[in-house]
Amino acid sequence: MKITVLGAGAGGTAMAFDCASHGHEVRLFDFEQFPDNVAAIAEQGGIHADGDISGFGSIAYSGHDIDQALQDAELIYVVGPAYSTEPFGEAVAGKLSAGQTVIVSPSSCGGALAFKRAAGLAVHDASVRVAETSTLHYAVRLTEPGKIRVFLKLKAGNLLAALPREHTGDILALISDVYPSMEPAESVLQTSLQNANPIIHPAVTLSNAARIEMTGGDFLFYEEGVSDSVGRLIEALDKERIAIGAKLGITVLPDPEMGMRQGYMLEPNYGSGYREAPGFRGIGAQPQLDHRYLNEDVGYGLVFMSMLGKQIGVATPGIDAIIDVASIVMAHEYRAAALRTPESLGIADLSAEQLASL
Repeated sequence: MKITVLGAGAGGTAMAFDCASHGHEVRLFDFEQFPDNVAAIAEQGGIHADGDISGFGSIAYSGHDIDQALQDAELIYVVGPAYSTEPFGEAVAGKLSAGQTVIVSPSSCGGALAFKRAAGLAVHDASVRVAETSTLHYAVRLTEPGKIRVFLKLKAGNLLAALPREHTGDILALISDVYPSMEPAESVLQTSLQNANPIIHPAVTLSNAARIEMTGGDFLFYEEGVSDSVGRLIEALDKERIAIGAKLGITVLPDPEMGMRQGYMLEPNYGSGYREAPGFRGIGAQPQLDHRYLNEDVGYGLVFMSMLGKQIGVATPGIDAIIDVASIVMAHEYRAAALRTPESLGIADLSAEQLASL
């Protein structure tokens, strides 16, 4: 199959490598402001990987020309942080063809909705099938341009939902050779809410803010950054996320339980479960507070969850407190910025019942 991956960060590079290793023809695209990894992959003709999946994957194209990247693509992955979803959608607007499939991975709260709006596709337009996953399928870091270290490829617990949902089964079948453990979700709101990054990253970051600033992140984010009290903070936020799902009639699993299914964690505990998680071992903290663990996970994830909770009548005091503290610490009003909200996604006027039927 001919596959295009939009996004040459660690996640997109891992996905391109994995698909290429399964015999697919893969083309990789990123914007010109991110040249180093794209250039290295083009020069060496592929991607080197070590860790849970390893080897060399040949890449047919790596560059900044969106038309070359999309050439004859049957399947398109959109891989990157939340703030990349709309730019990738805008980059392919008017260039997609009927019969193609697009998967936003991870959703990062409303990813399929955000992509469709940016690409000029109506919510229920099924000519181009658009889906999203609840999380990235890898714990991965770029070790140098053209090379990745894969700490873990998920064993289970990554959900996929199509928009509209009737295409979920067909899309799962399409990608089953590379992702046999991918699971069907009830809807795109389940994939959005099941992504726990906004629940974990800001809580750990703010609890270790001085340490990050004073050491430049010279400590292990999970092993040394999640004390039992930090675990209690994560748990409080997680309960609010689960409550939003319950009001929508959607099952959202507690993150330690999902972490065990995915292969990250060994026990359903919010403190030691993260500290002793094999899938998180060796992952360092970010070098500064100005990082996606706040800018993305608060600005897109928690703000979206807070506003969605208000829309359907679920209180989120813990989530709201994290948004407020992050806004003070970063001198940036994340809530006022409204980067990803029900209104921006076109779902602000829907009831809980209507949201659940997306």
